[in-house]
Amino acid sequence: MTIQQVLLLLLLWMWLPHPCHTEMLFRRTPDLRPKNFGGRASGNDGKAIHRQKRGWMWNQFFLLEEYTGSDYQYVGKLHSDQDKGDGSLKYILSGDGAGTLFIIDEKTGDIHATRRIDREEKAFYTLRAQAINRRTLRPVEPESEFVIKIHDINDNEPTFPEEIYTASVPEMSVVGTSVVQVTATDADDPSYGNSARIIYSILQGQPYFSVEPETGIIRTALPNMNRENREQYQVVIQAKDMGGQMGGLSGTTTVNITLTDVNDNPPRFPQSTIHLRVPESSPVGTAIGSVKATDADTGKNAEVEYRIIDGDGTDMFDIVTQKDTQEGIITVRKPLDYETRRLYTLKVEAENTHVDPRFYYLGPFKDTTIVKISVEDVDEPPIFSRSSYLFEVHEDIELGTIIGTVMARDPDSASSPIRFSLDRHTDLDRIFNIHSGNGSIYTSKPLDREISQWHNLSVIASEINNPKDTTRVPVYVRILDVNDNAPQFAVFYDTFVCENARAGQLIQTISAVDKDDPLGGQKFFFSLAAVNPNFTVQDNEDNTARILTRRNGFSRHEISTYLLPVVISDNDYPIQSSTGTLTIRVCACDSRGNIQSCSAEALLLPAGLSTGALVAILLCIIILLVIVVLFAALKRQRKKEPLILSKEDIRDNIVSYNDEGGGEEDTQAFDIGTLRNPAAIEDKKLRRDIIPETLFVPRRTPSAPDNTDVRDFINQRLKEHDTDPSAPPYDSLATYAYEGNDSIAESLSSLESGTTEGDQNYDYLREWGPRFNKLAEMYGGGESDKDTS
Repeated sequence: MTIQQVLLLLLLWMWLPHPCHTEMLFRRTPDLRPKNFGGRASGNDGKAIHRQKRGWMWNQFFLLEEYTGSDYQYVGKLHSDQDKGDGSLKYILSGDGAGTLFIIDEKTGDIHATRRIDREEKAFYTLRAQAINRRTLRPVEPESEFVIKIHDINDNEPTFPEEIYTASVPEMSVVGTSVVQVTATDADDPSYGNSARIIYSILQGQPYFSVEPETGIIRTALPNMNRENREQYQVVIQAKDMGGQMGGLSGTTTVNITLTDVNDNPPRFPQSTIHLRVPESSPVGTAIGSVKATDADTGKNAEVEYRIIDGDGTDMFDIVTQKDTQEGIITVRKPLDYETRRLYTLKVEAENTHVDPRFYYLGPFKDTTIVKISVEDVDEPPIFSRSSYLFEVHEDIELGTIIGTVMARDPDSASSPIRFSLDRHTDLDRIFNIHSGNGSIYTSKPLDREISQWHNLSVIASEINNPKDTTRVPVYVRILDVNDNAPQFAVFYDTFVCENARAGQLIQTISAVDKDDPLGGQKFFFSLAAVNPNFTVQDNEDNTARILTRRNGFSRHEISTYLLPVVISDNDYPIQSSTGTLTIRVCACDSRGNIQSCSAEALLLPAGLSTGALVAILLCIIILLVIVVLFAALKRQRKKEPLILSKEDIRDNIVSYNDEGGGEEDTQAFDIGTLRNPAAIEDKKLRRDIIPETLFVPRRTPSAPDNTDVRDFINQRLKEHDTDPSAPPYDSLATYAYEGNDSIAESLSSLESGTTEGDQNYDYLREWGPRFNKLAEMYGGGESDKDTS
């Protein structure tokens, strides 16, 4: 029989349910009388001493877990040597699970487990047993403690803490490189058998990876695994207990392994020769094309740096590496000219920036390609002989004088004629002009350096055959100074002399300015236009001069103001001079020379007002007159404001007119004739008692027929007034040119009555009905009173 068969039988035996006939015996030694060996032992009472000896035999109980039988699982038997089988003893069990998990037969001492026990929940149970006399309930044996140990069976498979692991390892790693370690756990008892002994094996992922059986470390199994060929691998690891033998339980986990990139691939150009084209008019910095080398690596291992290492266009072109696309952008470094050179050849190199020394043997990690650039001909604009021009000219030149010439040519082989013009936005005053054929610039207006020292012009050159192609060039014209301005006083001088001044006293220091700017600097000379008996000028020879008195004492009563002409000249060629007049006032001063009164008008005007004060007063009067005129004009044009400012303000308002009407004799407010003759109704007239705010075309109102009811007529007129915008809601008299004809009272108006108030008889009012009783009493009462009196 082989070892595998023996182990299999052992395993089957362990799984079979069988009781453990373990028995704990409570043994008691029998009573033995001491034998006499030629002597007798006695105590104080003369009796023989007998020693009762009690002995225990202790055994552990063992119980297999996961019992699957239908009956209670037998654990063991408790037995005392004093149990004679007559049922006089009673066995009692206490401790872990006593009475619930473990029960005991009180008579026989048999212990049973009532349910399945899992060792992984609890490995052992501690209980206490005792035998007592059933009649006296006294213990015949002392309480004893024992342990029920649960024997483990292989009922738990190994488990991994993670269902899926993720790991990585650099590509091109050597065999045996550690990738990751996976560890499984088994809940079975590691100290009993091989139930918890785990062995690892690989189910999927060979031959690329392997796993150490004892530790679970996954390692590479093949050399030079290339990420560019395969990047992802899925490895399945099995953990099996029972030392990996047949019948053991197992668990699996998945490990996803990624090969990380290393720089093991050099860059490669897909083409050995690349052709590009560029127009000759492309400005400097223009991108004309790109080159790109491919690299199978990723990330920084694929970064490439481009450079131009050779060729006849190294000084005409540049190449810049674009990091995001890993392309080499070729740009124009210098201006191109189709007529000068039409083809350039460049040798471009691409090299990895991060090279791993471990893979130098796979190199070199760079590649080259040839780039041929063809320059295309375009119709180029004219080219000036200079990038800018500077002309200097004196300001006194004659009109039409040529100040300089600009030159331009057509760079194309056709050599088209050139036309010149001035950009008038740079010469708004049209001081200059240019000859369109030869580019000569000449003056068209006089120059003045003092107004503008520099003129910045822009000259445009265009081909006659293609006027759209133009070129501009800046032309700077500097105006040179000519001594054409005479010097003059620097400021206005308010000069005075005291009445008590002495001869030779300084009363003013003067200076001069000149708009010209001579090369040697400004130099002025001061002198009097004629000999003056009162004052003299002393030149300080520093472009200033002093005004001095020539006599003692001055009087405001005789002469209040002196005029002193001073001649100022410069030293440039031609010499320019001017005469400035100083106004010297005679003033009253104190002993220290402080001015007290310096106004000649104070002697002439008793009111003591100066010329400035008179001018101010006159201006105030003029302003007041203007205000009065404006006020009168506004008052004339002011419109009478309506009594009710808003048409929406329809409230009961009390309006005071502050005037008294003329009564019936006032024929200006209304036409009294219409009341006397209803047939004489005229067209609607504008009211004459107020000035209307807006004149509207009057609407013609049809005359009411003679027999129309008065109420309808009044309602019609009321509606017309409500809808007429020219009739505001003034509290005024409204004239109705109609008097009723069908009323039984006839006319109530006294306008056509020929009788006086005393001749009237009002008794007929009582005949009109109860509504007129009050009126009849009022007038009738008046008559009675009159008669009585």
